[in-house]
Amino acid sequence: MTGGAPRFPIRRLFQGLLGPRTMAYLLHLRPLEWPIMSAHFLLGTLLAGGWALRVRPTLLGWFVFVALLNGGTLAINSAFDQDEGDIGYLKAPPRPPEHLLAFSSALLAASAGLGFLLPRPFAWINLACVIMSVLYSVPPVRLKARAGWDLLINCLGFGLLTPLAGWALTGRPFDTAILRASWGFAFLFATLYPMTQIYQVAEDTRRGDRTLVIRVGVGRSLALALAAALAAHLLFGAAILALGRPLWPMALSLAAWLGVLLPWMRGWRGWTDRRHETGMYWGLGAWAVTDLSLLVLLWP
Repeated sequence: MTGGAPRFPIRRLFQGLLGPRTMAYLLHLRPLEWPIMSAHFLLGTLLAGGWALRVRPTLLGWFVFVALLNGGTLAINSAFDQDEGDIGYLKAPPRPPEHLLAFSSALLAASAGLGFLLPRPFAWINLACVIMSVLYSVPPVRLKARAGWDLLINCLGFGLLTPLAGWALTGRPFDTAILRASWGFAFLFATLYPMTQIYQVAEDTRRGDRTLVIRVGVGRSLALALAAALAAHLLFGAAILALGRPLWPMALSLAAWLGVLLPWMRGWRGWTDRRHETGMYWGLGAWAVTDLSLLVLLWP
């Protein structure tokens, strides 16, 4: 059986269509993350040009940055991690298939090359993310196994550069508001990132990875997450002020994050790994609230 297909009807359907071997490759691209990545990427595109988007370059940019880059990044991560339990955006993962490393490397190479069919700022941001993906997962560097570096690479790649890539796709020069907002997202990923690790402490310890949460502990990681959320919202406020718009609607975003973090900080000692994993998905919900809030407040 591949990836617990009997437990997941949709997975069972696609496995019947594609076969278990092909399905294993598809699952390790973790397409359940693509809607989240797409929203964060297209946030930058929409803030740059509103609804006046050119369809073909936008679709190509999405394919390069989300399907190839993000999918390849998660697949190459799986190729080296060899996880046995649940991982982000994939429950009951199948055993990584034999050629997953070659497959994911091909996706990343294709992303790097195709990026240069689009505006140069997008191409260079995309290439930087490809390089960071390799440094993050591949030995001997493997930054994900080095506390602090694992946080930094994610804050830069997902938090900062993803909305900037979406903006750069339009060819419009960066303005003050998008730069401040993107730096805010870099800090906001420092809020989300510990949430992605807490429920995987046992798996990471088994592999010998010294992740941020393992090094500093769950309680301090959650305190760091709270401080990062506050810093992020200060930067979001600065972005909104740069356009002379009201700040108060951002209170909804801050309230969403506090609603996730404060109960977690109070009760984490009694939480199971499953509940910690659920907390991560609540964090993703708070991220969506932030994206929508900024989309409304910074709309061109």
